[in-house]
Amino acid sequence: MKLTPKQTAKLIDHAILKPDATREDVKKGCLIAKEYDVMSVCVRGCDVAYAKELLQGTDVLVGTVIGFPHGSQSTQAKVAETVEAFKNGAVEVDVVMPIGMVKSGDYEYLRNELEELVEVVREHNGLIKVIFENCYLTAEEIARCTVVASETGVDFVKTSTGFGTSSAKIEDVQIMKGHVLGRVQVKASGGIRTYEDVLKMVEAGATRIGASATEAIVKGAIAAQGE
Repeated sequence: MKLTPKQTAKLIDHAILKPDATREDVKKGCLIAKEYDVMSVCVRGCDVAYAKELLQGTDVLVGTVIGFPHGSQSTQAKVAETVEAFKNGAVEVDVVMPIGMVKSGDYEYLRNELEELVEVVREHNGLIKVIFENCYLTAEEIARCTVVASETGVDFVKTSTGFGTSSAKIEDVQIMKGHVLGRVQVKASGGIRTYEDVLKMVEAGATRIGASATEAIVKGAIAAQGE
């Protein structure tokens, strides 16, 4: 399997999420996203309006994270955060699910929260991805969360925040791909640093990639094209 550099770039949500990232770091990240024409940037909530301004006139979308990185905020706090994100110019949100509730077996809490968030996102004509943080979940929990999330009408289920105890795993992507319903897609994120990593995740079933190593990944695709 091969992907062209353009195809590779358009899989990527370029992540600019480090807690100590400065405004200059955000600017540099947005310029990288613009240069390689990625699908989107995924920035912190405080950076949404700034990223929107920097990327005006480009095809790069602006996304942000909600309930990041642990998903432990109340549903209403996540709703408020989502509304604010769209107000500031985001068109996509990556929401961390309530991990502790899932580990407690309370899948109805997960379902109710996602239904509420999906409604808000649709009101703003946006797109919603749900971050599972698979490093804390069993294979059975990953499968069940995928089904529940799919039933609420989310757009993507996503492997990880990139700040958990392990990175995206191929077997987890395969589980998610095997249990999604309808048009729901899989986003792999966390520890994806090379073009080869991207290919492995795509082959496993991912259609979107979260990465901060965008430049290295696309350069890898360019090098592979010349082979």
